[in-house]
Amino acid sequence: MIEPLSLITAFLLGLMGASHCMVMCGGIAAAASSATHKKNSSNNNLSFLLLFNLGRITSYSIAGLIVSLLGLWLADSHQIAQQILRSIAGVLLLLMGFYVARWWMLLTRLESAGQFIWRYIQPMTRKLIPIKSKPQALALGLLWGWLPCGLIYSTLAWVAANGEPALGALTMFCFGLGTLPGILAAGIFAQQLNKLISHSYFRQLAGALLICYGIWTLFAIW
Repeated sequence: MIEPLSLITAFLLGLMGASHCMVMCGGIAAAASSATHKKNSSNNNLSFLLLFNLGRITSYSIAGLIVSLLGLWLADSHQIAQQILRSIAGVLLLLMGFYVARWWMLLTRLESAGQFIWRYIQPMTRKLIPIKSKPQALALGLLWGWLPCGLIYSTLAWVAANGEPALGALTMFCFGLGTLPGILAAGIFAQQLNKLISHSYFRQLAGALLICYGIWTLFAIW
């Protein structure tokens, strides 16, 4: 069953983590949008940037599907596993709230956990830079979606606790959509939105809401 609250929360997680996303993916996204090797370069640049982000969000969705299948298997195989997964999800929601509000940055330490995978993927990304075609932009986005990121890992852990593959993929897709304004920080609206989400009061409010959601998740288990 699709849970609107989960999808909205996932979108807000991506949106509130925009500043972190700009650090992690902003540079490569800028490279995707600055290719000028063909005629009508402005159209090509926009196409490259959109395809790069489509690939990135697709990888998030695939990861959401995988961890949800794992969560479903654990829940079916071990009775207490579902409670453990939901407990972890609640704790990670609290950590995400602290991260978004900039009260405690422990979440970023999770990024080191994915370095062993990224060291095999990173050499492939280098072969796709500079971007010279639309398939190349899409392929780079698909690979870049596996870049170690504490925000993504914590969201995936939360998704795994649901144990619903379709919901897991859709939730991570919504998370990816939430990151778009930060990555596509070019238009007037995106610039205004970035000012809003970077405001300390707004971030603290969003962080407090995530913490409340995390507490509710923990209490709902028992």
